[in-house]
Amino acid sequence: MMEEHLKLRKSKPVLLAAGIIWFALAWTYSATGNIAPVESAIEHNLLEYAELMLFLLVAMTYIAAMEERRLFDALKSWIVSKGLDLRSLFWLTGILAFFISPVADNLTTALLLCTVVLKLGGDNKRFINLACINIVVAANAGGAFSPFGDITTLMVWQAGMVDFMTFGYLFIPSVVNYVVPAAIMSFFVPREVPDLVQEHVELKRGARRIVFLFLLTILTAVLFHGLVHLPPAVGMMMGLAYLQFFGYFLRKTLPRSLEKKRARAIANHDEDALRRLGSVVPFDVFKRVSHAEWDTLLFFYGVVMCVGGLSLIGYLSLVSGVMYETWNPVWANTVVGLLSAVIDNIPVMFAVLTMQPDMSMGNWLLVTLTAGVGGSLLSLGSAAGVALMGHARGMYTFAGHLKWTPAIALGYVASILVHLWVNGSMF
Repeated sequence: MMEEHLKLRKSKPVLLAAGIIWFALAWTYSATGNIAPVESAIEHNLLEYAELMLFLLVAMTYIAAMEERRLFDALKSWIVSKGLDLRSLFWLTGILAFFISPVADNLTTALLLCTVVLKLGGDNKRFINLACINIVVAANAGGAFSPFGDITTLMVWQAGMVDFMTFGYLFIPSVVNYVVPAAIMSFFVPREVPDLVQEHVELKRGARRIVFLFLLTILTAVLFHGLVHLPPAVGMMMGLAYLQFFGYFLRKTLPRSLEKKRARAIANHDEDALRRLGSVVPFDVFKRVSHAEWDTLLFFYGVVMCVGGLSLIGYLSLVSGVMYETWNPVWANTVVGLLSAVIDNIPVMFAVLTMQPDMSMGNWLLVTLTAGVGGSLLSLGSAAGVALMGHARGMYTFAGHLKWTPAIALGYVASILVHLWVNGSMF
């Protein structure tokens, strides 16, 4: 949380904490002569992290590839040509995040639109911070009504607690969860038009085909999970092969393409085009992999392992047991959302699914909603927020997000009340 003040990457303390926790557990269990539970638990947590890391690595690689092919520069140029002011840009990026995240997942969507915001915002730290908060809230809210929008919704669907079509009942509460804080924050976004120089952006060869391959990769991940019940990460890694083969094609055909463009530039006496052709470098997919946010990926390792260690000791089961045995399920599920903002929604939801409390469909939808959108309360509470802190380092921070937590909490409460009202017959 103090990363912005200490200038210390967030992965360092959680990696250290994970090592200390698991060493302490192994030491204690080995003293009893039974180390098997620790070995089993750490293998389970490593597998969980591996699936998450591989999924994110492919998504980040595709985003880096699209940025290198100048897609985001082209999108920025198109938006600038519309002459929109900062407030309009704030709403546009938020609405796009809300409707893209149910398909592309909240993390990938947030990274995609954050890149656009960084290019539009320039040095305007206040606007970038507000726009990133808006994107995180919108992406988490949009991901809550789709099995593929968030890891927690995927877990609930996989466990058979909520049918695929039933997630649609969360659409209206999700809209409320996004619109309420967005409307409040928008009043603090000026209507000034950003001072940006409009320029013509020429997409690099293969840019649109990489977008198509990215969509095909997402579809592959969905099919791997839906048809053959394999982790989505397996489908994503297959999608990385699409990009690798396409990169091979781009390298092989580059000389012929450059020759055609050079002949056209000479015929048109276009010196600028000739100069650009002289700086063209072959597409390298492994260079794009190196541009992934490795600090974020290592941070996820630390979080998963730390929480997994605490789960082995029994803390999460103890807390969940008290909540569902002594409290009303509505209050318990509301608190689950608050816990997900602090602890991480994945282990919290995993603990709830492990307990399998006897709840109505309305309450299962409620815990799906709260675990998904509760993470928006803090920047560390969701994968989207963590990733954006790394992607927009120095612009979007924990403290910057915390200032707007009351507005986000208002949307959180409003979405729960709307769910209780609109879907009351399901309780």
